[in-house]
Amino acid sequence: MANQLNSLQIQEIMALLPHRYPFLLIDKVVDYTPGESLTAIKNVTINEPIFTGHFPGMPIFPGVLILEALAQATGILGFKTVTERSENELYLFAAIDEARFKKPVVPGDTMVLEVKFLKERRNMWKFYGEAKVEGQIVCSAELMCARREL
Repeated sequence: MANQLNSLQIQEIMALLPHRYPFLLIDKVVDYTPGESLTAIKNVTINEPIFTGHFPGMPIFPGVLILEALAQATGILGFKTVTERSENELYLFAAIDEARFKKPVVPGDTMVLEVKFLKERRNMWKFYGEAKVEGQIVCSAELMCARREL
């Protein structure tokens, strides 16, 4: 059976994640399969506040924000995977392993964020994520998130 394309627009993303401008780093989810994987988009633009200081004259999107974008993608996948959750539940960043940065991301780039669910144990979720620009991996990492009620 063919996989049905699931996408999310910004309104539903904002309903799932607590992040807001300038820290909401997911523009659109183009596809996801609950419990398996998610593909999202982050359009990098020069008018983002981070570029006033990183780096003036040579704007580069910070690696830590690429990892944050991947973490936000895992949060969306987590929320779309569980069938029951409370209103005060969040996925909190718990760990990053094997992070690798291959190429700088600059204004004008469209990052394609791909995350895959690896396993869950005691409300700790492990994912593998890759950020790509024009089909080339710019960052990869294993990410762990803790499912917590605040």
